Amino acid sequence: QMQLGESGGGLVQAGDSLRLSCVASGPAFSTYTMGWFRQAPGKEREFVSFINFNGRQRVYADFLKGRFTIARDNPKNTVYLQMSSLEPEDTAAYYCAAAFHGDYRDHRNWDYWGQGTQVTVSS
Repeated sequence: QMQLGESGGGLVQAGDSLRLSCVASGPAFSTYTMGWFRQAPGKEREFVSFINFNGRQRVYADFLKGRFTIARDNPKNTVYLQMSSLEPEDTAAYYCAAAFHGDYRDHRNWDYWGQGTQVTVSS
């Protein structure tokens, strides 16, 4: 059983950068694909990015336009989401996830979730 814990959220201004971290506890972190989703109030949870077990495959949502970067440090059991040029539309709770089956864009296909960290971007 994997447990995930996110940190790094906060209140920032438009144009700022922020780095989210997700620490995993449990066996075999280095074998899991890790992902990030976000959910704004009243909206569906949406896919942001994922990184495969060894970091060689990284996939991003089209709407990001290159502003976010996902990375992982397997010895530290940690996955990161570096966010830059933040916009008010990026305001959401950001969730870390592990291990998916089927369509990675569907949050229902991921097996493990963290509690989320809030990111608020003011204009």
